[in-house]
Parts: sequence; structure tokens; C-alpha cells
Amino acid sequence: MELFFKQGYDNTTVDQIASAAGMSRTSFFRYFATKDDIVLGRVDELGHQVAEALVTRPEAEPVWHALRGAFDPLLELTAAAPERWLAVARMLSDAPSLKASQLGRELAWQDMMVPDVARRLGAANAALDARPRALVAAAIACLNAARDVWSASDETLDLTTLLDQAMNALIDQMDGAENRSDARLSDGIVLGESGRP
Repeated sequence: MELFFKQGYDNTTVDQIASAAGMSRTSFFRYFATKDDIVLGRVDELGHQVAEALVTRPEAEPVWHALRGAFDPLLELTAAAPERWLAVARMLSDAPSLKASQLGRELAWQDMMVPDVARRLGAANAALDARPRALVAAAIACLNAARDVWSASDETLDLTTLLDQAMNALIDQMDGAENRSDARLSDGIVLGESGRP
């Protein structure tokens, strides 16, 4: 990772990484399929943590609130080492191929999270109901938007606040709710059981 931070992701080769680690190129590929895996190796694990956090959210909690709460483990991880995660966020912004790989891995998050959202919505068949996947995809998009703005601000803005802003923006725009404070996450007042205001 240090080479990526110093040289940039696209400017760092597999040969340089292997050399810095004291291994051959062949040995490198025994541990990693691509250099993306060095940066994004934890994304799959984090997806499991988010999915587990979602399952443990209160049953009576509205879906959108449960999705927001499911991201708490990621926010805590970032708060524990903000400089490192800021460097990773910048790397994602600067390397389109890496960002594409990250988004691809986040599709697996959706697959893990959709069943619980479908259950909360009372969907008889998640595969034939667009609502669970739409809600999960929107929540992950809010997380990515918050992270991008946090990175652009050089950590001068608070990531948790940015995530709440992003998720509240969707609530505000649904059904002409721009001036409805009763639906917003930060106001502590819940949405309806369907997950909508």
C-alpha cells in the first residue's frame, strides 16, 4: 500500500510491489489475483460486516434507517484511522480502473443485503420485487457520494454528517418532501414501514 500512496496506483507495477515485498512476480500472484486485491481485499469482508450489521438492526426500524445504521461499522473503521482511509479514497478517485473494481465488488454487498431488506419490506419474492435492490443500491450510492465529498474536503468535513446528508437528500426529494422534517434521519422520526416517508 505504501508504494501506491507514494507513486499512485496506476504508476505502480506488480514487479515493483513484488520487489518491495521481497518476493518474485510468480509468488505475488499466489497471494493476489491482481494488484486491485491489495487495495480492495477488505471490501468483501466489509460487505459481510455491513450485511451482518443490517440483520442486527431493530425489527421495527424503518428500512432506510436500518440501511443507514448498517454502515456504522464502516464509519467506525474510518474514524479509527482517517488518514489511511482518506489516502485510499483519494486513490479510488485518481484511478478509474480501481474505482470500477470497487463498484463491482459492492454489487456483491447488494446481493448480501437485499434478502434482509426484502424480509423487512414483506416482499414475497426478492428476485421479482425491485424495491429491495433499489433501496440497497441507493444507500450504497449515498455512501460512495459521502466518501467522495469527504475525500475532496481533505477530511475537513465529517464523513458521518456527509452520509446523513446524502441519505436525507433522497428522503427530501421523494414525493415532494423537500420541506418535510418528519421523514428525515437526523430528526429521529421514523419513516413508514415500507421505508418511504
